[in-house]
Amino acid sequence: MIRLTKYLKPYLSMIVLSIMLLFVQANADLALPDYLSRIVNIGIQQGGVDSAVPTAIRANQMERLSLFLTPEETVRVLAAYTRVDVDAPDYAATVQAVPGVADEPVYILASTDDGEIAWLDSVMAKALLSVRGLEQVMANPTGSASAAEAVGMDLTSLPPGADLFALLKSLPAAQRDQIGAAMQAQFAALGERAVRQAAIGAVKTEYDALGMNTSGLQTRYILRTGLLMLLITLVSVAATVAVGYLSARTAAGLSRDLRHLVFQKVESFSSAEIDRFSTASLITRTTNDVTQVQMVVIMMMRLVFYAPVMGVGGIIRAVDKGSSMWWVIAVGVAMLLSLVAVIFSLSLPKFKAMQQLIDRLNLVLRENLSGMMVIRAFAMQPHEQQRFDKANLDLTDTSLFVNRVMVVMFPTMMLIMSGMSLLIIWIGSHQVAQAQMQVGDMMAFMQYAMQIVFSFLMMSMMFIFLPRAAVSGGRIADVLETEPTIRDSDAPRSFPEPFNGTVEFRNVSFRYPDADTDVLSDISFTALPGETTAFIGSTGSGKSTVINLIPRFYDVTAGQILIDGVDIRDVPQHDLRARIGYIPQKSSLFTGTVESNLRYADEGASEEALREAIEIAQVTEFVESSLGGMATEIAQGGANVSGGQKQRLSIARALVKHAPIYILDDSFSALDFKTDAALRRAMKERVSRSAVLVVTQRVSTVMNAQKIVVLEMGRVVGIGTHPDLLETCPTYREIALSQLSLEELS
Repeated sequence: MIRLTKYLKPYLSMIVLSIMLLFVQANADLALPDYLSRIVNIGIQQGGVDSAVPTAIRANQMERLSLFLTPEETVRVLAAYTRVDVDAPDYAATVQAVPGVADEPVYILASTDDGEIAWLDSVMAKALLSVRGLEQVMANPTGSASAAEAVGMDLTSLPPGADLFALLKSLPAAQRDQIGAAMQAQFAALGERAVRQAAIGAVKTEYDALGMNTSGLQTRYILRTGLLMLLITLVSVAATVAVGYLSARTAAGLSRDLRHLVFQKVESFSSAEIDRFSTASLITRTTNDVTQVQMVVIMMMRLVFYAPVMGVGGIIRAVDKGSSMWWVIAVGVAMLLSLVAVIFSLSLPKFKAMQQLIDRLNLVLRENLSGMMVIRAFAMQPHEQQRFDKANLDLTDTSLFVNRVMVVMFPTMMLIMSGMSLLIIWIGSHQVAQAQMQVGDMMAFMQYAMQIVFSFLMMSMMFIFLPRAAVSGGRIADVLETEPTIRDSDAPRSFPEPFNGTVEFRNVSFRYPDADTDVLSDISFTALPGETTAFIGSTGSGKSTVINLIPRFYDVTAGQILIDGVDIRDVPQHDLRARIGYIPQKSSLFTGTVESNLRYADEGASEEALREAIEIAQVTEFVESSLGGMATEIAQGGANVSGGQKQRLSIARALVKHAPIYILDDSFSALDFKTDAALRRAMKERVSRSAVLVVTQRVSTVMNAQKIVVLEMGRVVGIGTHPDLLETCPTYREIALSQLSLEELS
């Protein structure tokens, strides 16, 4: 996969935007459990009161609070409030929200500075709790001994109904300081969270005393927090949809580019590279392998950047909610990673093998489809079915093994997560009972734990699927990074003008890649324009190999091939092949019409040129007898025409090109002798100025050639005309006599 990252450059902006959106999505998802915690803790348990700083407090209560504050703290607290009574300008507006202001003066919170509110929260929580404790003692002197101890006062000698606040106010400063120190010790033992939560209860009591609508306060807080959660959820949904769109666009664009680049690269391959990869493998690399890469790119853009943010952010927020339970998450993640490691070790070898098995299946299938007639002719359907079944079953067994491993993974993962949830509830309930944690915080911690586990799971899943995609990416990169053995010269030359088309082989030798011996040795001859140069020899003598060197399907191992005195390796391949009309041994037609196949040689050819070509190729009768004429449909590979019709259409296609050089590689093999003779006569007139190189097995085809090159075991054993070779070349004479009688040969 790393080797393909450079092809992501055009999509860098979309990837960066996706990362930004994933960061927004992750933070939105991480915020939701915290808001749920607030609804439970503040909205339900605390009645919507989120701070120990009352927004309104009676004047006498403020006076009582000052008994538990230092003079400096008292001044600062009073500065944060505004005193409102019946004579105040804003009395009318205040009495609507705080009815108690009609009975006595009230202090209304005026400060909105976050730093000041945080300081007030810390200071007033302890003072409010102290005041509430004394009020409980005054209301029930015999049953509130613990409250009295909390403020460090001995009440055994006090008369019933005594005003403890007046008594406290009358005490000497030293004694009040002693009581304050005892209070601070009690608060330290309780913990800041417990003190603050208890003080919020005192704030609610104060609101009830003032006649404020506490139920409305609770409802408003829950609705406000719920709407905020809904807004955050919508932001997360929008970011998710946007990331999905961007990842799909990026992955689809990359797969499109890779398919285009692979196809473009394959088109530049010589026969050596095609032989190296095989056709079936190249098809798999262009389709299945690219699809694997596409899927992983989508997963990476949606998960790889998202999961770490969720994991790290979830750990930070979870520890903040319940620092004493961090080990639960650590145990869960460790178990999950151990599970993934086992699955990874079992699945990785199978993932790597799957692509080779798909190659094998495609190869068998392609051979069966292309050789269907041969298979039927030899009644080998059972044998081929066994071959296909073996390839199919091997792939199926591997896929089933991987799927079985995955089936085990998900129930085990759910078991781990359920165990974590139970453990969190068990430990958290004890901490809630001991006032060390609130219920909402426990719920939030559980959700954060699930988010952390899922984030690690997503990253682990990526590491499971990545190896298969890495194999596919490597296979694609192998094709893209393969340099064709046949390349244009760094200093290309042009053919001289006017172009004649003289082809000269000068001491040419050739061996196939990775072969040990030469298949052609020291071949030398010259094919002149206006002449037919024929190649004949026994099977495997090297006839097709010789002419395949002219269009540079392969490059010579030694020697030179010259056209008009210029080495063909010094000329751009396009310029070379533009001057050659090539008719391959195995005729190949493309899906389309007769006309589209003929125009393959020259898109701008006139109707007259097309008619002339099909007339010379002796295919006029077939075209005109078809209902569509030139628009007659040609099936894939020319499956709806006979071998002879396919061969003649291939010849007509080459003739449309009006090339100075024609190469016919056994192109008359499917023709009867009458059609063969008629076609050669018509071609002789049409290509009278071109160099024609013909490979054939038929002596009758080469008898009238101006030059015949006889090959045997990759060597030239004779060059001359038909009469000369009958006299001087035993190999040619043997071939000729095996086909024709002496009378026919003479």
